[in-house]
Amino acid sequence: MTSDEIVEITAKHTYGTWRYQKNWKPMHITDAEGCYFYDSAGKKYLDFSAQLMCVSLGHKNQAVIKAIQDQAAKLPFAAPGFATDVRAELSKLLLEVLPKGLEKYYFSTSGTEANEAAIKIARMYTGKYKIISRYNSYHGSTAASISATGDPRRWAVEPSGKIEGVIFAPECNCYKCPLNHKYPECNIACAEYIEHMIKNENNVAAVIIEPVVGTNGILVPPDEYLPRLRKICDDNNVLLIADEVMSGWGRTGKWFAVDNWNIVPDILTTAKGITSAYVPLGLTATTMKIADFFNDHYFAHGHTYEAHPLTLAPAIAAINEIKRLDLVQRALNLGNYMQPKLLALKEKHPSVGDVRGIGLFRAVELVKDRKTKESFNTKEDKVTGKPLLVDKITSEMMKKGVYIQAWLSHFVIAPPLIITKEEIDFALNVLDNALVIADENL
Repeated sequence: MTSDEIVEITAKHTYGTWRYQKNWKPMHITDAEGCYFYDSAGKKYLDFSAQLMCVSLGHKNQAVIKAIQDQAAKLPFAAPGFATDVRAELSKLLLEVLPKGLEKYYFSTSGTEANEAAIKIARMYTGKYKIISRYNSYHGSTAASISATGDPRRWAVEPSGKIEGVIFAPECNCYKCPLNHKYPECNIACAEYIEHMIKNENNVAAVIIEPVVGTNGILVPPDEYLPRLRKICDDNNVLLIADEVMSGWGRTGKWFAVDNWNIVPDILTTAKGITSAYVPLGLTATTMKIADFFNDHYFAHGHTYEAHPLTLAPAIAAINEIKRLDLVQRALNLGNYMQPKLLALKEKHPSVGDVRGIGLFRAVELVKDRKTKESFNTKEDKVTGKPLLVDKITSEMMKKGVYIQAWLSHFVIAPPLIITKEEIDFALNVLDNALVIADENL
């Protein structure tokens, strides 16, 4: 087939996600290696967001590819009721890298499923049913996970496509505080409000958060926030679920984002970077205290592909590659290298309201007015299909050979952890030139 035919068939017979289908014309990608991917004309693009913040090892890591090949030749599938070599090997490895105390694992095939399992486990274990999530969050697309999502992707499924019992708290966003406070004078009011909710709602099973919010802005909490939230949950007999689908696996300069604040959640969910996205794998990790409950209570969850051998083998290889290449420390170092360059962009471009992040997990936020912090577009613009200014800028960057993810009013910078300083400089130079578009729209 020609490239045009491939694009036509893709658009006509498959769904483009989170979008109107009319006029969708996806780019035909034919190859990828390292920090780059290639279109059908052979043009290469620097993957400055690791596709969907997931190809942490870059494309075509040979160790991960070999692990997939070897497992396919040895044992391509086993039902979840059986023990396998890779299931035991990965479990031993997870004991080394996960926050200490998370020792029982449920393997699925996506972050969405990992969060679905976490919510179900929390409800079964506690006997309570309410879940507190936060606005400006994303936890997935299936019933429980989309119900726990705070951003406008939730709106389209209400009320029929959501579960009952999810309530929303203010997000922790020191740039645009939802409570109109200022840090540090606020005394972490956004966390204290969650305790107020717990005491007034009653029947709260768990609080689910992204320790560093992902697509909704790379929101890094102040140092007091997570320890305070951990104590609030403990004091009120509520579980804390940390969604590390994006922020895990070295992305923030620690193995997991919660490690930056030395807290251990009751349940941790992750996916994406666990296999560098070469094979879909989700993980729901719990404490043994939770696990022991199910010794005498029915564990009412499971699916055909749980602990699928072909998903587990590449995870072992990916974790070992993160160790071998020292990518956790590399993410920290390169993040520190990138931050002053992002601050220079803010100084140069009046359309840049804020730059923030941690490790190789960073955001550039655009505003019409720095004083009011008003965005160029609204959440309603996003769901109604109105053209977004950030999309014009990403389109211009693609012309110059840089791919970057954007969401409403900000860009998500989350490249493969193997990226070089020279590649960072190239991408930021392209972003610098493209930001003129935003400046002209002030």
